[in-house]
Amino acid sequence: MKTLSLSSFGLVLAPLSLLVCSSAIAHDSCNVELDAGMKISKQAIEFFKGDEKDRTSLYKIVNNDTLYVNGKQIDLTSDQQSLVKDYSTSIRAVVPEVKNIALEGIDLAVDGVNLAFNELLGKGNSVGEDLTFELGKIRKELDARFSTDGGFYIDENGMNMDEVFGDEFETRIESVVEEAVMHSMGSILIAVGQELLFSGGDMDSFETRMESFGEQIEYEMETRSEAIEAKAEALCHSIAKIDHLEEQLKAEISELEEFNVLVVDNDNHDSI
Repeated sequence: MKTLSLSSFGLVLAPLSLLVCSSAIAHDSCNVELDAGMKISKQAIEFFKGDEKDRTSLYKIVNNDTLYVNGKQIDLTSDQQSLVKDYSTSIRAVVPEVKNIALEGIDLAVDGVNLAFNELLGKGNSVGEDLTFELGKIRKELDARFSTDGGFYIDENGMNMDEVFGDEFETRIESVVEEAVMHSMGSILIAVGQELLFSGGDMDSFETRMESFGEQIEYEMETRSEAIEAKAEALCHSIAKIDHLEEQLKAEISELEEFNVLVVDNDNHDSI
């Protein structure tokens, strides 16, 4: 008797693998290093050493145009003040860019798993609903994390960017999907059995239909992930611009010349 191969379940795994690729896009597009922590609130951007609870302030920009270094306000020329404002507003502008890419990655996952499980189990199935709920919770966490209302915090090790785009985030998504599949394995096997029953036990026909749908969903997810990748490339350019502005600040304001908060490897990107 022929057994059901794992390829029949490829349509379930395809959205997950594509999500993992998409979630890592922005993380892999730029090699960004931070030599200090950063906290962004509505009123100020502060750069510091240490952690959020026990930190030493290096410098701070208040209301986009007032500079404090080691707690002391620095007198600025109009040109210097303009440069500080460009630097501050550019940093603020990049936060929603990162946020949108992260949220679109989650949305891609939600749509992908729903397409997959709706095909296998029918619309309104509990697996898809459970996954949508769990992924929705992760989405809300990301949405809240990238809000400056309560202060957007990045530590000097990269702010836990790995939690957003790296291995930890990918592992969490995988765990959500795997747990939902394991808890619903009975429903999945019943659905497979019904499909085989309706097809007269023709395993080849069933696998062919599953593989065909897997190719279709892969195409749809890849198309959307390419759009996310394009936004990630734009994000990398924005971060490189901030690095360039920081170098200008160091050259123009002597109190900042010893600081090098941001280092971006943008050899593969257009010059600023």
